Amino acid sequence: MKIDVHNIAKNLNTPLTAPAYPMPPYKFVNREYLNIIYRTDEQALRAAVPEPLQITEPLVKFEVMWMPDVSGLGAYTEAGQVIPVQFNGEEGDYVHSMYVDNFPAIASGRELTAYPKKLGAPKLYTDSDTLVGTLDYGSLRVATATMGFKHVELDKELAKKEICRPNFMIKIATDYTGNLRICDLIRTQITDIEVKEAWTGPARLQLFEHALAPLADLPVLEVVSASHILTNLTLNAAQPVYNYLEQK
Repeated sequence: MKIDVHNIAKNLNTPLTAPAYPMPPYKFVNREYLNIIYRTDEQALRAAVPEPLQITEPLVKFEVMWMPDVSGLGAYTEAGQVIPVQFNGEEGDYVHSMYVDNFPAIASGRELTAYPKKLGAPKLYTDSDTLVGTLDYGSLRVATATMGFKHVELDKELAKKEICRPNFMIKIATDYTGNLRICDLIRTQITDIEVKEAWTGPARLQLFEHALAPLADLPVLEVVSASHILTNLTLNAAQPVYNYLEQK
């Protein structure tokens, strides 16, 4: 069968006759967040964050996101760690790890942008009076987060600022001999968002040791704050801001 080159250019992913995901933009309805910001070991944090990003405080955000309605991708849950950083004087978050239960979301996130997504089994649910976020890797629990359910309303503008912080990630691609072809620091930011609800309350976080899901390498020393946010939003494209290959 002859495949038209124009169809190849339109799909940008494989299989050509049944692409793994549709092209963006991706619109999210009722995207729900449980975010817990905690203090961690500064030395461990510095080992995790690549230059030229700068750490201002030894903080990490553990997040669980339930996305029941995503155009083109369906429904899925995601969990991981992001690290508050600065780049050229701008505050944002370095996306350190993401664990996702939906293949199109994993493939599109890794291939189109640079989200560090791996297969995992996160959950976000309400247990009586408690909001619970969990993450399993294979058959093992690697994180459990709990927060009092809707204890105190959070200002929606503060919630919007939290969700709309710029994200920084590392985009890596090799050629056919294994040599680096692309190695960029990239930046993306959510700008199209509606915050429908926002809450805060008491929270706790447990991380468990695992060789291939090493969240506990950034240990929980103190929970600083927590938020529970419900949104509608659209993801934006990413842009390169620093080329590591040019620095060699």
